[in-house]
Amino acid sequence: MSVSRETLLEGFFPQTAEKADRYAQILATWGIERGLIGPREGDRIWDRHIANCLPITTIIPPPANPHKPDKAVTVADIGSGAGLPGIVIALARPDLSVTLIEPLQRRVDFLLEVIAELDLPIEVIRGKAESVKRSFDVVTARAVAPLPKLLPISWSLVKPGGALMAMKGESAQNEIDETEPMKGSTTTLHVLNLPDFDTARVIEVRKAGLNTP
Repeated sequence: MSVSRETLLEGFFPQTAEKADRYAQILATWGIERGLIGPREGDRIWDRHIANCLPITTIIPPPANPHKPDKAVTVADIGSGAGLPGIVIALARPDLSVTLIEPLQRRVDFLLEVIAELDLPIEVIRGKAESVKRSFDVVTARAVAPLPKLLPISWSLVKPGGALMAMKGESAQNEIDETEPMKGSTTTLHVLNLPDFDTARVIEVRKAGLNTP
């Protein structure tokens, strides 16, 4: 990937560039100190972590009525860890209503501190995906589990007509082939080739039903 930090800030964070830059600094300091980011990853926050999360922001649908904030598209990021991709999604797409779901308390503490530092309207729920009794228009996941395991544990979180969007690598199609589909669901593999980005793959599993956010 050859896209620069400045290009990413201008292209993906037009309304939140200062906060996005601060988030990258936090990942390179607090994130490494607390073991959420690898000790050698400090110089690769933008190209390895933040840029990796940006392609998915281009396929999450906008609200049906952008003038009604109470009808915002709801997004839950499961196993959010350091906030990847959840916080990146919230920064790049302030039109969305983002919730982070994370089972480990030390990561929840980190997420709450970051949200307070950046003054972001993000909710954090401590718990495993399968134990959360809520539903969302879109459920995202990055490096949580292979699709055959991820789909069953996250499916109850997806509203009728909503979708699971899982960030995957080159094995994405193999994971689809190995997964028992949910009744009435449709699966799409998005292969995203944004200019100057590495190829990104997102598996979208859409639940049957009518969804009118």
